[in-house]
Amino acid sequence: MKIVSRHLERDGSGTVALIPEGDEDLYHLYNLIQPGDLVRSSTVRRIQSESSTGSIESHRIRLQLTISVTKLDFEMAGGQGMSNSDAPLGTISENDSASSAQSTPFSSMVLGEAGEAGSSAALSGASQGQPTLHLAGRVAEENEHVRTGSFHTLDIEINRKLSIKKELWDAHHLETLEESGEAGNTAEVGAVILGEGRAIVCLLTNNMTIVRQRIHVPMPRKRQGAGHGGAASSSAAKLIDRFNGQVYAAVMKLLELPAMRTVILASPAFWRETMYDYLISEATRRGDKLLMGSEAKRKLLKVHTATTHVHALMEVLKSPEVAAQLQNTKFTRETQLMDKFLRTLASDELRAWYGERQVVLAAARGAVGTLLLSDALLRNAHPQRRKQWVELGEQIRSFGGQVVVFSTLHESGRQLNSLGGVAALLTYPLDLDLVEEEEADAAAEADAQKK
Repeated sequence: MKIVSRHLERDGSGTVALIPEGDEDLYHLYNLIQPGDLVRSSTVRRIQSESSTGSIESHRIRLQLTISVTKLDFEMAGGQGMSNSDAPLGTISENDSASSAQSTPFSSMVLGEAGEAGSSAALSGASQGQPTLHLAGRVAEENEHVRTGSFHTLDIEINRKLSIKKELWDAHHLETLEESGEAGNTAEVGAVILGEGRAIVCLLTNNMTIVRQRIHVPMPRKRQGAGHGGAASSSAAKLIDRFNGQVYAAVMKLLELPAMRTVILASPAFWRETMYDYLISEATRRGDKLLMGSEAKRKLLKVHTATTHVHALMEVLKSPEVAAQLQNTKFTRETQLMDKFLRTLASDELRAWYGERQVVLAAARGAVGTLLLSDALLRNAHPQRRKQWVELGEQIRSFGGQVVVFSTLHESGRQLNSLGGVAALLTYPLDLDLVEEEEADAAAEADAQKK
């Protein structure tokens, strides 16, 4: 994302002008903009005017509008509801803790991937894996065509400038701004999950997993001559050629992306090996330089998975060969950290705590070495709740701890959301039962002193 200008005051207020340059930048803006912010951008609005004859004419014009944001929509192929909890940190009940991470729409979905219950209709752009960002609110600055206070929705577009004015740019806002503005910080990885006649083509960026294409070519259940050394029937051969050709075209489109590091071929059984051989031979036949030569071939990585589902990407990213290639990327670090937390939880549960109340208790004792925090919690609709999460992160950093914000558009972020959206690796073991007893005794003593 290109940062055009930045004017921040000593009290933390200020305005930043930005130009989103890709899909991932829209997600950064989704994390930056909050209800109450003033956003100015170019937009199209239908205007009615009266002609000299008294007739009403309606036409669309492009103009600059500033709105006070009341609602944000980041569209994809599924969504979740909003959490309206504004209780102080550590006071959410057991029943509410499981949903505390669902603080904003679409907090645990993969782009282009419908939820488990399915969706009645695909949202705009979602079926092709193209995210869209809509900002709704009231017009905040006077305009000759639109009266102040009227409602309008800004459709944020790539390569079109916008400015964001906030009363307070907090620590997380500034971190997100720096991350989005770093040159070369858009490392991308392609992945093709293969099955018999099926392929899921994915694009992994630092903050999103996007399903770019689903390929399905029905294969005959039994091929003529199978098991007897005979050749497959001509119809079966044509279906195989069609499937291979579609996968080849999808892989070439991924390799043409400027920031592409590697394309992973993942599958159970032998499909990845067969597809790898086909891609190399077909590239040689066509003379496609993107897959010719030793350097180009290194961009194709073959990895075993247990399933052909999109969530097999978690297994892929944990494999040693992929981790070695992608060790400096954000999504790989998140995957490895989540894996470490789950292994610690299984082997030494006194050093791995999860859930809002539990993590707050551990942080109060200076025991948190690494905080795992879902970005959904930092998009909370209530400013006070969001401020408490930011302050918790700053508190942990002040004790020498580390704070890692997980993207909910990666599978590791979805796993963290299933744990309540927050977890911690402790620097020393703590028994939760003993800590809760201490808290109960302290509360009883405080009540006794009041009496």
